[in-house]
Amino acid sequence: MNFDLTEDQLAFREAAKAFAEKAMAPHAAKWDADHLFPVEVIREAGEMGFCGIYTPEAQGGMGLSRLDTSVIVEELAAACPSTAAYITIHNMATWMVAQFGNADIQKQIAPRMASGEWLGSYCLTEPGAGSDAGNLRTKATPDGDSYVINGSKVFISGAGATQMLVVMARTGAPDSGPKGISAFVVPADSDGIHYGKAEEKMGWNSQPTRQITFENVRVPANNRLGEEGQGFMIAMKGLDGGRLNIATCSIGGAHAALLRARNYMHEREQFGQPLAGFQALQFKLADMATNLVAARQMVRLAAYRLDQGDTEATLHCAMAKRFATDACFDVCNDALQLHGGYGYIREYPLERYVRDLRVHQILEGTNEIMRLIVARRLLEPGVAEAIQ
Repeated sequence: MNFDLTEDQLAFREAAKAFAEKAMAPHAAKWDADHLFPVEVIREAGEMGFCGIYTPEAQGGMGLSRLDTSVIVEELAAACPSTAAYITIHNMATWMVAQFGNADIQKQIAPRMASGEWLGSYCLTEPGAGSDAGNLRTKATPDGDSYVINGSKVFISGAGATQMLVVMARTGAPDSGPKGISAFVVPADSDGIHYGKAEEKMGWNSQPTRQITFENVRVPANNRLGEEGQGFMIAMKGLDGGRLNIATCSIGGAHAALLRARNYMHEREQFGQPLAGFQALQFKLADMATNLVAARQMVRLAAYRLDQGDTEATLHCAMAKRFATDACFDVCNDALQLHGGYGYIREYPLERYVRDLRVHQILEGTNEIMRLIVARRLLEPGVAEAIQ
């Protein structure tokens, strides 16, 4: 088993790092403090190919693997976890449009999303259906050659500033569960779409989060992704990669926090010696690095399995997301602790990393849901092979 990155992956990493250090890192603190959504920088990322990383080349994307994607996203997240996380959400929505849209959608919409010209939001969560996504109530009612959508979505990243919405809505009976859900790509400025206020959040301040209300929103039937009733399947396929993306954002943020803590330990002196001279702090740094590397390898293993179409990819994506987001939040929190009082003030970026990474344990399926996915598989036959 070869854990080395390929020459192409090393080139992707260097390109992403150079872009992130120039276009993202110098501005991340201001984006956070002023709640600025850096649309132009995201579109610059699109010019680099980073808005359609795993979207097929035929639809304007780079056509890279999920493993390649993790290498790129980690570098973007080291500069600004919040903005990198939005870019991954956009990538997920773009991939869904390109993968499941009909020929017209693939030709007219997917390339403009892959280039970053049109930005996307992913609309699954509802006020009464967060972790229980199969119980969503937003309805899409057939009406001639259109569907009419009514309902609401909450916690939608980029809402109000994006051009396309990927919306999960019920086309089946109210009690049809996941099998009654369909997916649609909806222009964000369609008549009947109303945006709520931008939520005041603990972190992720470089991207707006709003509620969206759909009131008799008419969408051409041609804008349905896949067949009727396939929406939940499409959502779950998207979320396997989405979970790896958000886990990778945690790794990027934790890596940056770890390096800052290491450097600070050499600079800061207490009791006549640098912090790096205290064995207790050396051990803390060693544990942080160990957990970071373990998280990275779990994510890359899951990405490899997803790329291979492994039947246990969902299991591994859930395990990687749970472990990486928990472990990397702890790395950032420990890095803040090693900075002492300086870590708590905004002159240093540690408090921003802590705030931004905290939500990763909640979104794309809470870590409690990840445990549920893993536990259910563990209790089925054949699990020995699944975790080898």
